[in-house]
Amino acid sequence: MKVYVGNLPWSVDHAKLTELFSSYGEIEEATVISDKHSGRSKGFGFVTFKDDESAKKAISEMNDKEIEGRNLKVNEAQPFDADKPRRPSPNRDGPRRNFSQQRRF
Repeated sequence: MKVYVGNLPWSVDHAKLTELFSSYGEIEEATVISDKHSGRSKGFGFVTFKDDESAKKAISEMNDKEIEGRNLKVNEAQPFDADKPRRPSPNRDGPRRNFSQQRRF
């Protein structure tokens, strides 16, 4: 079972994520998602457990647990849905000003 881990401190990398969750069961993969340009963590990641019971235990015990001053958000990962509408971005989807109609003094 794949588990989503959100609100990660910026200092958490793949090894630290594995360390945080290894006590709950055997981990197949632990990945922190990072920005493709800067390489900086985006503050979330995924942990894949070999069995569902380990994943469920990790979810129940790690959700809302404080790590380095941040409360983790841990739940079962949902598959990516390309058809689901994305949140609007103020840089991309916001209203545009029409400079051609502004008054000039």
